[in-house]
Amino acid sequence: MAAILDNPDIQFAFWALVKCVVILTAMLGVVSYLIFVERKIAGHMQARTGPNRVGPLGLLQPVADILKLFFKEEFIPDAANKIIFHVAPVLAVIPALVSFSVVPVGPNFTVTDVNVGLLLFLAMSSLGVYAITLGGWSSNNKYALLGGLRSSAQMISYELALGLSTVGVLLIAGSLSLVDIVRAQEHVWFAAYQPVAFVVFMIAAFAETNRAPFDLPEAEAELVAGFHTEYSSMKWGMFFLGEFMNVITISSIAITLFLGGWNGPWLPDSLKFLWFFLKLGVLLFFFIWVRWTYPRLRYDQLMNLGWKVLLPVALVNILATGTVIHWLENR
Repeated sequence: MAAILDNPDIQFAFWALVKCVVILTAMLGVVSYLIFVERKIAGHMQARTGPNRVGPLGLLQPVADILKLFFKEEFIPDAANKIIFHVAPVLAVIPALVSFSVVPVGPNFTVTDVNVGLLLFLAMSSLGVYAITLGGWSSNNKYALLGGLRSSAQMISYELALGLSTVGVLLIAGSLSLVDIVRAQEHVWFAAYQPVAFVVFMIAAFAETNRAPFDLPEAEAELVAGFHTEYSSMKWGMFFLGEFMNVITISSIAITLFLGGWNGPWLPDSLKFLWFFLKLGVLLFFFIWVRWTYPRLRYDQLMNLGWKVLLPVALVNILATGTVIHWLENR
């Protein structure tokens, strides 16, 4: 028994499992109160108070919302594809959790440091569209189907710009490992070297997470509720859980690639994870602020921005970055 416990592979698997449990628990708690924070910020931006009835200062509102979703009646359309209808909400949550497993939160806290961590994130983020598309199609509802189709086109358009915006960072860091990318920013954040790529990444991140002003798949003025029109109870809740988890994950990747990850002054290595969470809080506030500030784009504007603006800008940025690196290495 002692020999088994002393096995490095067993120890690695055990601590990886512990970290996964910690991340899962933390993500569920953070998402619940992130929704509460968004409602409070939206209230203040619109000159109202937001949730303030359940518990002191309304702090128990997320608990009440979760209990309400658990006890609400679940409705499944008779003509729906039952299997896919049930699977789609689960697919909305899993990719975000898997992506977060490669995010280096601190020097001593990374679930797993794979040498292709960035590719894993890009692969998982592209799977998120299946949840929306399958959920819309399986509902046998024309509004839900239109929302799913919109999401597919939107993901294809902005996935390209999102992926290309990271190439400049890879050229500078020389590694696909997210831990190596953070360590390469010990003195200067890559946002200083790649400001154009950072802007392109953030715009594409809003589109990838279906957040306003890119929330066309669930445009209530046109599609009732879009892809989740026929969903109710906890299945409806899982779609929103997945959306907010994706916001947290893509914000964490932005911090890792462009904002120095855990790097920051003053704190020892054991506390540098606090810098990561401080930056995460700022980016999450930015996501909320943008949602309640800018109006939704028209669908043709959405497509034009992705294909005619962001994609060419990302390609030009790669060319400029490669040229500068080549010149610096051969001067």
